[in-house]
Amino acid sequence: MSLLEKSDEELLEIAQPMWDNLIQCSNKQDYFGFTQNFSARMLFGANEIELAKQWANNEVITSLTEEREFLGCLRRDEHVTVLFKQKSSKSDGDYLGRLVLGIEDTEIKIFGATIF
Repeated sequence: MSLLEKSDEELLEIAQPMWDNLIQCSNKQDYFGFTQNFSARMLFGANEIELAKQWANNEVITSLTEEREFLGCLRRDEHVTVLFKQKSSKSDGDYLGRLVLGIEDTEIKIFGATIF
């Protein structure tokens, strides 16, 4: 079964541990842990210096909580976008977490990850 054919529940089972890892490693500013599931293309654009600058200049991405709500999945082309309503311990309000998954060399990898 392809990634796009999986149900939202099946996709959440795949995405949740990856999202949890991103949250934990972003809060700790752990570059190697943060990038462990990245696709080659994603790694190319996420060098250690650029991520360190983002962590230094954006308190939201270093204070994300485990409190979140799964909003659903979007399927397009060869990727699935998993959406979360995310909270921060230092900034009020809700944030949109976006995790883009795809297949690279038969493995599910992260092709995009953002907080809005």
